[in-house]
Amino acid sequence: MTHSFQNREHRFSTEERLRTDREFAEVVRKGERIGTAHFTVYRDARGGERRQVGISAGKRAGKSVIRNRMKRLLREFYRLNKEAFPQGTRTAIVVRKAPENPVLDMVSAELLAALVKRWGKWNKA
Repeated sequence: MTHSFQNREHRFSTEERLRTDREFAEVVRKGERIGTAHFTVYRDARGGERRQVGISAGKRAGKSVIRNRMKRLLREFYRLNKEAFPQGTRTAIVVRKAPENPVLDMVSAELLAALVKRWGKWNKA
């Protein structure tokens, strides 16, 4: 089965990822922070046209199956809500504690509410 990706803005390309530990640590160290019941989000502004996102789920978040599920959900959250991540910013999302039976709707509701509360509304492009 082949897929035609005519709508590529919903991808999570390598240019949009924080790819090194150094980049991720720099965002955590220098960025502004918000916390929710299950996540901590750090964001710093670099300027330019590029937005970058990194996701981390350590052992405190749960067993490997849970950590990997959370990372998949967060990547999907990013793909569907790119407008919540302004261009010119770098964002690091850390899973503090995985919720019971995580689903995309719950993750989206928790993170979108926190992002809007902390950084306000964003411009939809």
